[in-house]
Amino acid sequence: MRIGVVTFPGSLDDRSALRAIELAGGTPVPLFHGTNDLKEVQAVVLPGGFSYGDYLRCGAISRFSPIMESIILAAEHGFPVLGICNGFQILCESHLLPGALTRNADLHFICADQKVSVENVDTPWTRGYTKGQEIVIPIKNGEGSFQCSDETLKELEDEGRIVLRYVGKNPNGSRNAIAGISNKRGNVVGVMPHPEQAIENLTGPSEDGLNFFTSILKEMVGL
Repeated sequence: MRIGVVTFPGSLDDRSALRAIELAGGTPVPLFHGTNDLKEVQAVVLPGGFSYGDYLRCGAISRFSPIMESIILAAEHGFPVLGICNGFQILCESHLLPGALTRNADLHFICADQKVSVENVDTPWTRGYTKGQEIVIPIKNGEGSFQCSDETLKELEDEGRIVLRYVGKNPNGSRNAIAGISNKRGNVVGVMPHPEQAIENLTGPSEDGLNFFTSILKEMVGL
């Protein structure tokens, strides 16, 4: 199964995402921001990093990349998309997900291993988990505080669209300790923690993030 990973100017974790897909058993396909060609992939990952140097707002410029035209159109028709950290920010800027990611509450960049609870297992990216399962994956962000209106927050909570929630300390001041959300259809998911950095015990705090990538592969083959 072919899963694409987009490289924007300033992407940092694109290679890690490609490796995670390969380790999960998929075929990783590099995608370039400057073309609208999705290369017949069956899902896309928008990786972490500092696309376009985080000028204006994180993800604000990347949202207008040619590749995003194809991704936005495909996502509106059910195409699976996972945005990780900067990718989550790009999804919000693209209006594929509601809300915004703002400066961390303490105004510091955070890099730490973080326990989160998997709240929604009805997305193609999280079906390999059990509801309420607590996993440990890294966070590394300066603008990871999820904010939205009271109306949007109620909608996300009532519709079960919170995908990940911080356990214990809320590291960046996100509303309701939200670490990840989905769109209404569930095919578009944005998370601030980095599952691609938790795929091997040798190089990460756990292997807990690998299920994001095995889940989408199983979804695509109907298992």
